[in-house]
Amino acid sequence: MRKNLIFIFVILAACTQEPAQQVVDSTARKEREYIRAIEGEDEELDIGIITRGEVLISYSDCAECHRNDKRAKGPAFQDIAKRYPIKQVYIDLLARKVISGGKGSWGSPIMSPHPDVKEEDAKAMVSYILSLEE
Repeated sequence: MRKNLIFIFVILAACTQEPAQQVVDSTARKEREYIRAIEGEDEELDIGIITRGEVLISYSDCAECHRNDKRAKGPAFQDIAKRYPIKQVYIDLLARKVISGGKGSWGSPIMSPHPDVKEEDAKAMVSYILSLEE
């Protein structure tokens, strides 16, 4: 009797699963909606600024909320790079968000303000983030 119940449960579980393609399409759609990429051509970044930004991030508290390749409390740096084209206007915008904090851009997480970060340093940090690729 027990084997029959297990067999019936396995059959029912198999019949109620979504086809694999629907799961893949659903996952891709959720990622697109989460990232909401902004169209635009990338501008070239200075490698020295990118390197400086990487060093500044490594000595900051960014890792408390962000990871390079996966979400934590906040979005992954690579997801941020997918959303924003490398343009000075977005570097300036995101640098201001680093300094003043923000909310709502990535759902419910709140970006803590970092008023002690100099604007030039915040721009270097953002430049590094936007330079990241998968």
